[in-house]
Amino acid sequence: MNEQLQEIKSHLRRYMNGAVAQSMREKGVVYKMNFGIELPRIREIASMYPKEHALAQALWKENIRECKILAGLLQPVDSFLPEIADIWVENIHHLEIAELTSMNLFQYLPYAPALSLCWIAGEGEYKQICGFFTIARLLIRKGDMPERAANELLDQAVCAALSGNYHLRNAALTAIRCFMQHSEEHAFLVCRRVENLKDSTTENELWLYAAVADLTEAVKK
Repeated sequence: MNEQLQEIKSHLRRYMNGAVAQSMREKGVVYKMNFGIELPRIREIASMYPKEHALAQALWKENIRECKILAGLLQPVDSFLPEIADIWVENIHHLEIAELTSMNLFQYLPYAPALSLCWIAGEGEYKQICGFFTIARLLIRKGDMPERAANELLDQAVCAALSGNYHLRNAALTAIRCFMQHSEEHAFLVCRRVENLKDSTTENELWLYAAVADLTEAVKK
């Protein structure tokens, strides 16, 4: 495993792109270490290795952007226990890592529906973001969710969307959009949740009402 880890780091050094890393820093995306490697190349590196628990865990512990992404690609689902998922989420501090790990790993976990609801109801910006991104992915794949879970999602998503936190509200809106796209009934449920915000004098409430109105029009088309 140590040999594979060192080999992967050699690949990262070979493909590093300083211009991309600098561009990310200028946009406020700052990692402790970032090789600036594009996602297709990272996936290419991942394809060279089997999914293996110890390797993925070792990669995750590295404070390197590309290693975090590779960890999500190489972690087997069957050995990724809920306790480990919680540990990973506690160590996510970048929107990119939250989105990619939710897409590459979290959505495939057998306990993802329940855990993602716990995350969106928990403390911590990126824990909630991972929850909303994972739910969005589950909705894209499965299309629906039980009524109780749907109500919990909408309660938490509306709260997050009104929080004023830019990244959190956008993640919540992503989940709302995927929920609404399933059916006109789902779209109606969301509209009912925000209809009282139409005449609000609060900027965040007006933003959410307008965002849902736009999504409703998109669903109708």
